[in-house]
Amino acid sequence: MAQPRTRQQPDDGNPRGLHFLTDLANTVHEDPDASAADLQALLELHGGPAFRLTDADARELCEATAPVIAILGADDPDTAAEAINALLDRYPARPRLVRLPGRPWSLHTRAPADAGPTHWLLSTAALALGLWLSERGTCAWGRCAAPGCGRFFIDTGRRTPQRYCTPRCATRVRVATHRANRAAD
Repeated sequence: MAQPRTRQQPDDGNPRGLHFLTDLANTVHEDPDASAADLQALLELHGGPAFRLTDADARELCEATAPVIAILGADDPDTAAEAINALLDRYPARPRLVRLPGRPWSLHTRAPADAGPTHWLLSTAALALGLWLSERGTCAWGRCAAPGCGRFFIDTGRRTPQRYCTPRCATRVRVATHRANRAAD
């Protein structure tokens, strides 16, 4: 499997947990059979809990990512809120402040002792997406509008809504549009 493109180092002040969710959604969307090792590496990259994922856990997490992908694909705040509330009802979040090494305090969920990675993932996703929706008042996330891309992203901007997952995709579209306009002249 090709290595998934991830945000290796989120910018300070940006919502780290949300970047984990988009990296996970992109990984699973691009490879629905992502391996335990791939998902383990993604958890470790983002400072997730110290699960030791089995192949069965990986399959379960890939399946559990479907509602997260659906929420990230939503652009209507009411639809997103309903989906987030459904997750919170099914996978209640037990939030607590956690300070990871080298990072500021942040809100994380703690699953019940008998719950596995799926409960942790979906309660974390619901809490993180719910907080971001309530803070921003809109679905401040989306899918890249660049032809052939479609990767999920978190919109951390303050002015115009973000349309592309990276500056690279935005530049690629801008250059293609410029060349098409020049050819039409």
